[in-house]
Amino acid sequence: MQDSRLGIPFYGETFDLTAAWLVLGLAFANLLGGLTITSILVALLTAGLGFLVHEVAHKLVSIKFGLEAIFRADYRFLAFALLLSFAGFIFAAPGAVYTRGRRTARQDLLISLSGPLSNIGLAIFFLFIPGLVGAYGQYINAWLALFNMIPFAGLDGETVYRENKPIFFAVVGLAFYLSFLI
Repeated sequence: MQDSRLGIPFYGETFDLTAAWLVLGLAFANLLGGLTITSILVALLTAGLGFLVHEVAHKLVSIKFGLEAIFRADYRFLAFALLLSFAGFIFAAPGAVYTRGRRTARQDLLISLSGPLSNIGLAIFFLFIPGLVGAYGQYINAWLALFNMIPFAGLDGETVYRENKPIFFAVVGLAFYLSFLI
């Protein structure tokens, strides 16, 4: 099946999203408590879901603005994330949603904000889930939002900082606050 807007096979994007979800799930599971069935399931439900919702948010907002959008995994960075998890930390840059088409600075801001704000929404949602899933889901999604708001090239924070500093600091502050609620 083809993505009618980009002419790229749809299964390629689905494969990339699935591969990134699984690899990030394994990497975060390794940090959570080793590669046990429980830690893998918890990581897939929390970090994996956070990754998927983040990237799909970018894609949906892009499409809403009439842009072509597709997720592509970066398999080098996925392997790097998994290897680093054995050293006790993760640098997660699993890929990105690539867009094509003209957009305004405001649209660029909203597309960039959609990912971190989706993680903040998930962090708040997980506050109401008891036990390990809730605690880990809340913490990891707050962390994902905070990480993505770093104002460096390739991360959402670069665009948000450039386009609207008050919004940038508000989102960073909220993500920072949520990351310490556990």
